Amino acid sequence: MVVMARLSRPERPDLVFEEEDLPYEEEIMRNQFSVKCWLRYIEFKQGAPKPRLNQLYERALKLLPCSYKLWYRYLKARRAQVKHRCVTDPAYEDVNNCHERAFVFMHKLSPESAEEYIEYLKSSDRLDEAAQRLATVVNDERFVSKAGKSNYQLWHELCDLISQNPDKVQSLNVDAIIRGGLTRFTDQLGKLWCSLADYYIRSGHFEKARDVYEEAIRTVMTVRDFTQVFDSYAQFEESMIAAKMETASELGREEEDDVDLELRLARFEQLISRRPLLLNSVLLRQNPHHVHEWHKRVALHQGRPREIINTYTEAVQTVDPFKATGKPHTLWVAFAKFYEDNGQLDDARVILEKATKVNFKQVDDLASVWCQCGELELRHENYDEALRLLRKATALPARRAEYFDGSEPVQNRVYKSLKVWSMLADLEESLGTFQSTKAVYDRILDLRIATPQIVINYAMFLEEHKYFEESFKAYERGISLFKWPNVSDIWSTYLTKFIARYGGRKLERARDLFEQALDGCPPKYAKTLYLLYAQLEEEWGLARHAMAVYERATRAVEPAQQYDMFNIYIKRAAEIYGVTHTRGIYQKAIEVLSDEHAREMCLRFADMECKLGEIDRARAIYSFCSQICDPRTTGAFWQTWKDFEVRHGNEDTIKEMLRIRRSVQATYNTQVNFMASQMLKVSGSATGTVSDLAPGQSGMDDMKLLEQRAEQLAAEAERDQPLRAQSKILFVRSDASREELAELAQQVNPEEIQLGEDEDEDEMDLEPNEVRLEQQSVPAAVFGSLKED
Repeated sequence: MVVMARLSRPERPDLVFEEEDLPYEEEIMRNQFSVKCWLRYIEFKQGAPKPRLNQLYERALKLLPCSYKLWYRYLKARRAQVKHRCVTDPAYEDVNNCHERAFVFMHKLSPESAEEYIEYLKSSDRLDEAAQRLATVVNDERFVSKAGKSNYQLWHELCDLISQNPDKVQSLNVDAIIRGGLTRFTDQLGKLWCSLADYYIRSGHFEKARDVYEEAIRTVMTVRDFTQVFDSYAQFEESMIAAKMETASELGREEEDDVDLELRLARFEQLISRRPLLLNSVLLRQNPHHVHEWHKRVALHQGRPREIINTYTEAVQTVDPFKATGKPHTLWVAFAKFYEDNGQLDDARVILEKATKVNFKQVDDLASVWCQCGELELRHENYDEALRLLRKATALPARRAEYFDGSEPVQNRVYKSLKVWSMLADLEESLGTFQSTKAVYDRILDLRIATPQIVINYAMFLEEHKYFEESFKAYERGISLFKWPNVSDIWSTYLTKFIARYGGRKLERARDLFEQALDGCPPKYAKTLYLLYAQLEEEWGLARHAMAVYERATRAVEPAQQYDMFNIYIKRAAEIYGVTHTRGIYQKAIEVLSDEHAREMCLRFADMECKLGEIDRARAIYSFCSQICDPRTTGAFWQTWKDFEVRHGNEDTIKEMLRIRRSVQATYNTQVNFMASQMLKVSGSATGTVSDLAPGQSGMDDMKLLEQRAEQLAAEAERDQPLRAQSKILFVRSDASREELAELAQQVNPEEIQLGEDEDEDEMDLEPNEVRLEQQSVPAAVFGSLKED
């Protein structure tokens, strides 16, 4: 590899052609890459002078540098030419150079081994030649690195080599090479800029390095590149300050040194203070239409009015409303507000007037600008001007367009903006006349851009001015504009106002309004309307109509609201007709409601029957409800029934209750999923299976095991069922004493029934076959409004 250092340019004497060479030259021109053609030509010229023959070999090898035959004959001929000469003859050097060139092309410098050669040159401190070779490799698009390095990695090595050794690498234009990399590798600009600045720093050109850093932080497009360049720039300035302080301490401080040091400190402080602004510039170069970043840039110039004005001016000229990120109108509004805060109202008005002519992407942007125009005048008590501006904004354009028609400019669509109309309506209510305000609201309804709140505001405005029928018409116009659920608030307000106005004087009209409201009303919003309707019938109509409304409500509301609706229905029916009238309501509620709510209704129903003395009815209700009460999850129900039987039952009724309980439990046990989970709990293993419950029967189907368990439970319930033929059926009003009932109850289930032993002394003195019958008064609620005072 050492011989490669002595490569020289090949001999290139002037080309001389003779007339007899023309056929061979023509053949060469036709087949210039044919070795045979060149060999024939060389054989023909064997008698030519040595320089002419060498020239011919050089021509051939220039086109065919890897031809072994050409090199062999050429080197043999050159050795023969210097065979009898002195070794100090310059011709020997030329022959050696030919051999070295042959080595290059025939053996040692293969393209894929270029990196090894470059590493060798680096280790030999021949950095200039290594840089040249590395530059050649980098520019060769067909080069494939043996080490698996990418083209950028090779570029980075080249940049490090030439930037860190400026005194040893002089044959290359470092600035041009690195700037070429900047245009080539746009995703790695930070490192390349730092390499270029490092080259000038190591070369001693500090001001040039600062220029490179400044150019870099003003051109990079990513925060990562900016951070790399800025950190390197700050480190450079710190090193310059440290070097100056070290030099001054060694050589003694002079006045010029102090000035230079202060200058460097000021430059460093300015750089640090500029960082937020420079970073903001990077983000704006990424997206010049980012509205929020422009506002941040204005905030960074706080306290510098000229820079703020220039920033706003640049922002409104740069941001394209159709490409903007954010609300572009806020730039115009903030610009005008800046002038307003500084007392320049005329300039603020000019800014907002220009903003009204900007072709924004959204109509809402232009509407916001018009509203800001009005608010500007209101803040300075120019009320007439504010009204004039908003009336101008809502005036019909020469060419009307739909609100969402993107092909039309926003100036032709802003007349349908509800934001502008709402502000105009507020101003008309405060500053205008009744007729002008009414005209604005009517225009909003005609344009069909009103919201339910606008309709309600219009109706309330008319009501305040004693135009009640006009307000009701406004409600009806709003109802025609909307559908459910948007019309919900309008109907609620309308009906409430109508009832408050007329009461029972226009009952039929009120009923028609309620029927219209309930027609197509979703269940989610039906409860409020039905309650209002029922209240109307209770106060001004008929009780049976009110009950009919409540009954309709229980079917019209959502399932989650049915329970509350039934409670209201039952309460109102008891207050109007008495508690006995609620029996049918209870029955329907039990049929309609879910199991949880039906269970609650059954308990309340049974309790009511107990209070009325209807023990058999209450027992029938408990029996019916037991079919939806799993004893394992509804222990409260069974405890209530047990307490009931203790107070009012006998041996047979208690046994019947127990039989029903076992039967219900067996019924629920047949549910496969629930039974399997219960069996797993009994087995004591959370990870066990059904087969674990039957050792030795692992081959049996799990479903069959469940069926066997269900049959077993059913058989147990059948065994526990009392034989009616062997016992006498006893009712509450029987001849048995309490002691006998208690004894029988304890014999049936001594653990569940615990009768108290603290009876009154009068009862203890009774004969065994005597039973005291308690007399209970009928509750007043039974009679309702029929009870006499």
